[in-house]
Amino acid sequence: MDTRQLRSFVQIVESGSLSKAARQLFVVQPALSQQMARLEQEVGKPLLIRSARGVVPTDNGQALYQHAKFVLRQIDDAVLIARQDFSTLRGRVAVGLAPSTSCMLGLPLLRRLQARFPGLLPNLVVAIPDHLEERARQGQLDVAILFSRTAASELACEALLHEEAFVMLPRDSTLVAPERDSLRLAELAALPLVLSSANQNLRRRVMLEFERAGLKARVAAEIDSLELMMRHVLEGGGATLQPMAAARAVGPPERWRSLSVADVQIRRTNYLCALPVQKLSAGAAAVRQELRQLVCQLLHDGTWQGVQAITAADA
Repeated sequence: MDTRQLRSFVQIVESGSLSKAARQLFVVQPALSQQMARLEQEVGKPLLIRSARGVVPTDNGQALYQHAKFVLRQIDDAVLIARQDFSTLRGRVAVGLAPSTSCMLGLPLLRRLQARFPGLLPNLVVAIPDHLEERARQGQLDVAILFSRTAASELACEALLHEEAFVMLPRDSTLVAPERDSLRLAELAALPLVLSSANQNLRRRVMLEFERAGLKARVAAEIDSLELMMRHVLEGGGATLQPMAAARAVGPPERWRSLSVADVQIRRTNYLCALPVQKLSAGAAAVRQELRQLVCQLLHDGTWQGVQAITAADA
């Protein structure tokens, strides 16, 4: 299997017709049919259903289509970056990160960009997820890590990782026995909770889980600043529910305890979003590649905890 076969297959699926795909690819239809026959033989499964009305993928073909799009996008990005003269990249690149995400990626990303692309002006925009999505829809961000694939329809998004929410409280807190490493949802509901306001995505998800379980949360305070929230919790204001990266917002992570929720899984998917590669500026393409590589490095060396990487097969 080679990239030409994958590109041909993707074009057929998106065109819905062998003849249309052949015109788009500037090849004759019999040659394209032979390519697909070889591809199906190599895969060992039928990939396309042909009829008088056109061509549609089988279930195996749909799976291959999704994976092929992911692989081809990675290849296109790599080629685009390889062609750049890093010393000549210029311009401002706006990067959107949620507060907890910036705790993990903000400073390392700035250091990487300043070392590799001294001519670029990185503009890091740190805002709550809803505000980030709004700015993305308004075209104010070149690259962003968002928590919805459909946050902005014009952006191309790839899933990077799943991020779990943990019960966060100070290491010396007496609210939970020191030997515990997890809590049930009913036990969490009994704690004084410091959460974001009711319209925020993570808060909505938490309250939905309480509602499903017939529980009522004991909300002690609502704070939409991550730093202020974590300081308040650290000073004994209660417990909160955040991804593990939030422990870096205030003080060293060692000052915090992170307990999983035993009976429900509260997690969000992180998507790397930007304009399609053909519309992306050279500077923004370089920043997106650096951001992707930084995430991979932090996952590989275990620095980013409480997350699960998403592979090409999962995407």
